[in-house]
Amino acid sequence: MTTETYRVNGMTCGGCAKHVEKALRSVPGVAGVVVDVAKGTATVEGTAAQDSLAASVLAAGYELIVQA
Repeated sequence: MTTETYRVNGMTCGGCAKHVEKALRSVPGVAGVVVDVAKGTATVEGTAAQDSLAASVLAAGYELIVQA
């Protein structure tokens, strides 16, 4: 199990953070999520693939920045 922190573009309020958290938690393999709207980040714990995380967040209307 790994823990990664990602930048999230488009979050401006607590409601946005809740949408991003819900999107990330819906991805199979995610064990935990902490979203910080002030920092514009999401910390994800688990075994989910980064492309699955990014696709889920994009479907919610935000952009998860995955470092290459």
